[in-house]
Amino acid sequence: MEKNTPFGLGYAMPAEWREHDGTWLAWPKNEESFPEEIRPEVEKTYVEIINTLAPNETVNLLVDDKRTCDRVRSMLDSRGVKGKVAIHTIRTVDVWFRDYGPIFVVNKSGEVAYDHWGFNAWGEKYEDLKEDAHIPDKIPLHALRSFSPRMVLEGGSIDVNGEGTLLTTEHCLLNKNRNPNMTRSKIEGKLADYLGATKVIWLKDGIAGDDTDGHIDDIARFVNEDTVVCALEEDKKDENYSALRENFELLEKSTDAGGNSLRVVPLPMPRPVVYKGQRLPASYTNFYIANGVVLVPTFRDPSDEKALGILGRLFPGRKIIGINCRELAYGFGTIHCATQQQPKGNINGAK
Repeated sequence: MEKNTPFGLGYAMPAEWREHDGTWLAWPKNEESFPEEIRPEVEKTYVEIINTLAPNETVNLLVDDKRTCDRVRSMLDSRGVKGKVAIHTIRTVDVWFRDYGPIFVVNKSGEVAYDHWGFNAWGEKYEDLKEDAHIPDKIPLHALRSFSPRMVLEGGSIDVNGEGTLLTTEHCLLNKNRNPNMTRSKIEGKLADYLGATKVIWLKDGIAGDDTDGHIDDIARFVNEDTVVCALEEDKKDENYSALRENFELLEKSTDAGGNSLRVVPLPMPRPVVYKGQRLPASYTNFYIANGVVLVPTFRDPSDEKALGILGRLFPGRKIIGINCRELAYGFGTIHCATQQQPKGNINGAK
C-alpha cells in the first residue's frame, strides 16, 4: 500500500447506502443515444428521478446552456418537484455520469475527496464521447482533495460494500481495451489504493446488449455488507442464461474481505428489450440507493413487480420507487448508470 494514495491516507469508497449529500446527473440530449422520437419519454424519466431524489438530498444536474436550464426548470416546476435542485451550466456529451464523473471517497474523520479515473469511452468505442473524461475537472468540487489513479475505470464497472469488498467483472476490467499494460494484480492494487478494496470478487461476462463489456451494475449489487443481489435468467434459451448462472454460482462460492460467505439473492430479468433490432441492456440490478429511497428501473414487464418486491424486502428502511426506463435503456443504460452519489461528509474538515 502506497502512503500517498487515498487508502494510505485513510480514505475509502463508502457503500452506496451510506448517507448522501447529493446525487450528480447530466441532462439527456445526445441524438445518438436518444433519437428524437423517444427523447420526450427519456426526459420524463429524468424528471421522475429528480422528483424522487430532491426531497431527500441535493440533485446536482449538469445542462449544456441557459436555454436548457430554463426549460428544465419549467419541466420540474410543472411536475411540482420539491427540494433542492442545483443546475450547473457545464456541457457534457453524454448522460452516463457514473462512468466519467468523479468517484468519491471518505476518511475516518468524515472528510470527502474524490478519484479522477481515466475514461476512454468504454474501450475506445465512441471517439466523440471521450471529451466527457474532463468532467471531474469542470464541476464545482474545487474544495475537495482529488487523486489521479492513472488508470481507466468506469464507475459502473465496480460495486463496493464499504467494508473492503469490491465486485467487478473480468470481461470489463481485464479487457485490453481499457488498461492493456496492467495485470490483474496491478489492477487489484489500484482498487485497493484508491478505493480501499482489499478484496476483489471477479465475476465473468456481462449481459447481452451491454456495450460496456460487462459492467457489474447490470449483473450483481451489494444491498448490505454481506448480501448481494444477482440477476438470473430463467429462460434457458435466452442468451443471458449461462453467463448469469455462472456469475451467480461464483458469488455463492465467494467470501468478503473478512473471509465470510455472502448471502446471494436472485433477481429476475425482464424480457428482452429490443430497439430497431438491437437488444438493450435492461436489468433490475441497475437500481440506485439514495437517502430514504431506492430507485428501480422498470420496463413495462411482468417481472417488474417481482423485482420491486424482492428489493423491498432487502431494503426495509427505504421506499422502493419503480421508474419506467424502457426508453432510457435505448441509450444502453438506466438509473444507476446515470447517477453518482456524493457521500455525506466534511470538506477539508469543515462542516
